[in-house]
Amino acid sequence: MNRHLHLAAHFPGVNNTTVWQDPRSRKGSQIDFSSFEHVARVAERGRFDFFFLAEGLRLREHKGAVHDLDVVGRPESVTVLGALAAVTERLGLAATVSATFNEPYELARRLASLDHLSAGRAAWNVVTTSDAFTGENFRRGGYLDHAERYTRAAEFLALARELWDSRAPGGGGRPFAHRGRHFTVSGEFDVPRSPQGHPVVIQAGDSEEGREFAASAADVVFTRYGTLEAGRAFYADVKRRLAAYGRRPEELKIMPGVTFVLGDTAAEAQERAHALREQQVSPQTALLTLEQVWGRDLSDLDPDGPLPTCDPDPQGRLFQGRVALGDPFAVVAKWRALAEAKGLSARQTVIEATGRQSFIGTPQQVAEAMAGFVAADAADGFILVPQLTPGGLDEFVDRVVPLLQERGVFREEYTGPTLRDHLGLEVPVWKG
Repeated sequence: MNRHLHLAAHFPGVNNTTVWQDPRSRKGSQIDFSSFEHVARVAERGRFDFFFLAEGLRLREHKGAVHDLDVVGRPESVTVLGALAAVTERLGLAATVSATFNEPYELARRLASLDHLSAGRAAWNVVTTSDAFTGENFRRGGYLDHAERYTRAAEFLALARELWDSRAPGGGGRPFAHRGRHFTVSGEFDVPRSPQGHPVVIQAGDSEEGREFAASAADVVFTRYGTLEAGRAFYADVKRRLAAYGRRPEELKIMPGVTFVLGDTAAEAQERAHALREQQVSPQTALLTLEQVWGRDLSDLDPDGPLPTCDPDPQGRLFQGRVALGDPFAVVAKWRALAEAKGLSARQTVIEATGRQSFIGTPQQVAEAMAGFVAADAADGFILVPQLTPGGLDEFVDRVVPLLQERGVFREEYTGPTLRDHLGLEVPVWKG
């Protein structure tokens, strides 16, 4: 039986998802407000649950210089969403903000303020930051071990909720005092309780610590598991953890990040998808990806030739500010097996190995696949990552959303004003 699904729009940023050289992307920008506004307005026209912004705290480097395939700079996410609150009416507004290099009181104020300004549409994507490279931008400096990052994030989130709960619904506040491992603060929160009580909390992380953190505290999980088999396994694993925290399965929405490619026929869609991957992974991008895995300077390698024959250098540090793709020896072994089995060049191997799962087909096929994905308990919905900025979402809203609505698996109109209404989440009980 088909279940209702949730949809969100991710504004593309770094990495090679966006095809900037495509003529349709020439008007795109990571600075001009018109780009953010266009994506948000289209998402709201499609009755999406929320608009999602990623965030970076330092420009990534390659071989000691700013990585020249990255977007160099973008306005801070909560600021952008505050502006979008004025040009949208129902669309949720989700900001990615690190719990490693921010302070609970300050961030709780910003998010509560956004929830007020948007009449109850704010969300916080809680992330952690692990590298000392990023930490150099902050007074505290340094970095936290992987497990310690989640310890701090859990205390950070609990403290933020304590601050939000220190204000009574429609009334005054009370002083707060917190003494913990990472924070010792006291005072009085100065923003009235917001329309949602607490902004919606999103968690992006697939590690063991990330799954447990999501089960204990998140409202939405943003995951990379986009295939049906992997999605069902992740879905079952995270949902089963909820009972240990006294939570029901419907209290946590699992939404993988996915792309889509549409065509008038299945063959046309596959052809477009292949051409798109060729654009996304240019020869330069392929070499940079190989250098990230091998940890070696491969500038003399022909990307249209075979993979490097040398072993990876696990101590190689050509990149700063980029998350590792995994154990380099395991990745190299997997890529070599893939290249040998399919007769792929180095660049073709990168294209095949790093592609994000996409829904590819006619609008009817994509709508059917998405509905089937949710019905099979592989997800509660999807966060769409379009390849063009800012117009990449338009085709999906125009051609796929009406079919999802016809199938009865997606709303035709918003049924409430807040993001919690869209997601089917209860307002947190006030713990005064």
